[in-house]
Amino acid sequence: MTAADYINWSDLGRPVTALWRSANGAPAPKRVEPVDDTITADAAYRLASQGVAMLWNGDFQNARQILTALEHRTRPRPDHTERSTADLFYRYRQNRSHRARILGLLLVPLAVGNTIGLRRAPDVHAATVAAYGSITEASVVSLHEVLGTIGAHQWRTKGIPVAALNANIYPHYGTFFPVRSEYVDLVASAPLAAPQLAFDIGTGTGVLAAVLATRGVPHVVATDIESRAVASARETVSLLKLDGQVEVQLTSLFPEGKADLIVCNPPWIPATAHSLLDAAVYDPGSRMLKGFLAGVLDHLEPNGEVWLVLSDFAELVGLRSRGDLLNVIDAAGLRVIGALEAPARHSRARDTNDPLHAVRANEVTSLWRLCAS
Repeated sequence: MTAADYINWSDLGRPVTALWRSANGAPAPKRVEPVDDTITADAAYRLASQGVAMLWNGDFQNARQILTALEHRTRPRPDHTERSTADLFYRYRQNRSHRARILGLLLVPLAVGNTIGLRRAPDVHAATVAAYGSITEASVVSLHEVLGTIGAHQWRTKGIPVAALNANIYPHYGTFFPVRSEYVDLVASAPLAAPQLAFDIGTGTGVLAAVLATRGVPHVVATDIESRAVASARETVSLLKLDGQVEVQLTSLFPEGKADLIVCNPPWIPATAHSLLDAAVYDPGSRMLKGFLAGVLDHLEPNGEVWLVLSDFAELVGLRSRGDLLNVIDAAGLRVIGALEAPARHSRARDTNDPLHAVRANEVTSLWRLCAS
């Protein structure tokens, strides 16, 4: 889960080495220079643009101001050129990648005991333990990533309300937060035939497995390939007192055996993930989608049903056509017996400043009901 390497720099002519940490899989920077409160935002941007990482030795809040200035400098400029949706998406991804690279080059020290030894630094112990584990060796981390761990920890502490469960859940760092309710509501409302056993493939926080259990499925096996997701799902199940119904396994795709109902909400954009946290959204070459569909019949009971929950975002930006999806379903020996749809209700669909606003506003999430051909 955590990328680790050593980075080196010179401090007053003295060589210094520290452990590089990134919970998001960012590679260790090759060039590092110590900086302090005297650096200007323009100078910081020039260094970052040259690929030079800056290890902050000044006041923590001043570092945040420099980071904010870098964020302003990496915002996409207004572009009134008429472009295709595919080109808009490509430029959006290109800017996101550039922005992440620049912002990730402002670094802070993370000391033994998960503290940041800078003036006016906040208490980051709980947030960084969740992301990196207990720090037992002097380390260096990206300030932008640290602030992300703080935000994630605040979400976890507060909890995320899930209307379909009439409860809050508390996702672990690194799992996809179910702030988009469309896919959850579809699973909560789809016709359910009384399955005795259901599989939830790629469970994440375990929210869909919990929904199935609360709908009366006696036994649900939820799987995920990420250990952070498995830990988060097990906690969700325990908090909702569904331990007797839901079993969570660390495995790739399918557990052993066959089920009456198999549910999967795979990453919905067939493009390369630029970070570990992107893996819940981006599925390069539709590998998970295709792998799930190709193997699902081997794990489905006769007369069983498959629920594939998928956004049409990829279709709207030209990365996959509806025909492509139906062809993959057909090639897997499956046929469509019904579909439920939910329009986008998440906040980004209402953000008119988003360059992809028109796409997000028209996005539809579908629950495809499939069975053997």
